Amino acid sequence: MRRVVVLGGTAEARELARLLHDDPRFSVLSSLAGRVANPRLPVGETRIGGFGGPSGLAAFLADEGVNALVDATHPFAATISRNAALAAEATGVPLLALVRPEWTREGDDAWTGVPDVAAAARVLGRRPGGRAMLTTGRQDAHEFARLDDWWFLIRVVDAPSGPLPQRHALLRDRGPYTLDSERALLSQNAVDVLVTKNSGGDLVSAKLAAARELGVEVLMIDRPPRPSGVPAVPTAAQAYARLVSEL
Repeated sequence: MRRVVVLGGTAEARELARLLHDDPRFSVLSSLAGRVANPRLPVGETRIGGFGGPSGLAAFLADEGVNALVDATHPFAATISRNAALAAEATGVPLLALVRPEWTREGDDAWTGVPDVAAAARVLGRRPGGRAMLTTGRQDAHEFARLDDWWFLIRVVDAPSGPLPQRHALLRDRGPYTLDSERALLSQNAVDVLVTKNSGGDLVSAKLAAARELGVEVLMIDRPPRPSGVPAVPTAAQAYARLVSEL
């Protein structure tokens, strides 16, 4: 039986865990960072919490007798992806990245690309004001706290802990979302600009189609760079097939 650790928290990670759990040749452990209060849990063995940096992860891999490590974390979880690469290099444990494809511009999309959340806030700060919808996550809402000329609809799973913009409404919700509901949300709140990370995937992509239909500008935040030299696949099925062929 081959021991596989899946660094998860994504739909792709849950699907890979299911595939491995159903295969008697594998023993799978899914690890979640614990940043969401009530995460969707995969089937099989699960741990929640950090490792204590790359050295802690390396020690865990050695102690657990891990045969392969899969980084199936969110595309913006740059720290754990970097730690995984360092730990894999230190231990010699094979590392595979499961990375969903980025969203790409379509048709009448009015996208403005920015390198990070702080840059998105600077773009809005140079404008006279308006109404924006933030879907960047609870840890980034503070970047917009000083933009008093703007009103924000902030959609998050868990409530933000840092400072928030003076004028805002907080919407606690979790996808998947439909085109009809996203169109209604943007229209009812008279949103001028949608601020989002290029996380990819289908669960929350309806907001982009709704923005396209309504002519709403999208500030699209680029993904952080991934560690070099790590093989990557876009789907859980391909990750599973690769693990079957190489372990």
